[in-house]
Amino acid sequence: MFAAAYDTNGSPDVLKYVELPDPTVRRGGVIIHVEAIGIQGGDTLNRARGELVTHPHVVGYQASGTIIECGEGVTDRKLGDRVVATMANGSHASIVSVPAGATWLIPDSMTFDTAAGIPIEFGTADDCLFEFGRLQAGETVLIQAGAGGVGLAAIQLAKAAGATVIATASGDERVARLGQYGMDCGINYAIKDVAAEVRQITNGKGVDLVVDPVGGAVLESSIACLAYRGRISWVGQAGRDAEVPAVWPLMEKNASLTGVFLGIELVINPIRAHALIARLIERIGAGELTVVVDSVFPLQEAAEAHRHIESRQAFGRVILKP
Repeated sequence: MFAAAYDTNGSPDVLKYVELPDPTVRRGGVIIHVEAIGIQGGDTLNRARGELVTHPHVVGYQASGTIIECGEGVTDRKLGDRVVATMANGSHASIVSVPAGATWLIPDSMTFDTAAGIPIEFGTADDCLFEFGRLQAGETVLIQAGAGGVGLAAIQLAKAAGATVIATASGDERVARLGQYGMDCGINYAIKDVAAEVRQITNGKGVDLVVDPVGGAVLESSIACLAYRGRISWVGQAGRDAEVPAVWPLMEKNASLTGVFLGIELVINPIRAHALIARLIERIGAGELTVVVDSVFPLQEAAEAHRHIESRQAFGRVILKP
């Protein structure tokens, strides 16, 4: 197989296009011929400083493709099935080996590019809003980093649930584009004080819920945006801030902060999490929700794709094609 792999952590330049031995099928597992790879923010963080559990290491959490081999004990998947899969690592490759339970069937009408942007992005957004964020119709939610994969998913899901949606992004053009996906009010965080803008939009009340995939100083801003007894679903460290955010102001509002990690939910509560993602795939297939693809790069240009993501200019998901 071919893969984007590296021998040491670092900048996108550590990624090299190499040929590696094909993975073997495991009991209860399948082999997937990869058609599209949805690059996650965590992929770039792992490349920069994550543990290298294989040598050379192939990073990546999510890919879609066609099953070309089934292992012993697999009864609910077959050769030729079109699927999307999540994994601990290894998606940046032309072939992947995963447990059958880590795959979801996708409809024939759905493109592989679309499928590669669903499980982690939409599953995470849904959990942030509803399972842990307890969002109700009529409430107001702030989506930080609205132009990212989780952000765009959260905007659509929150609007469909009857919430008022405020979102942030850098640049007036990117903020304006979010309106196409259900955002009611937008804030260009590059030039505006987000907390001050939120107070103005909400007549001083603040928001009921914040979805924050950034962390660091942005998390401190999220706390400042909360209404009394507001909630935050914190889902990442995309900001890469070295400083630990000050969270004590939560006490002044009797507010709550919940860390959300879909990966551990898939391990601890696999039946619930797997069914959730299956429902989201159905909704996207039916046209209720949209996977926004910013750009597509060949796998040989994985380094350039990672650079593009880290430039923070992408609007939606960046896809790799083997």
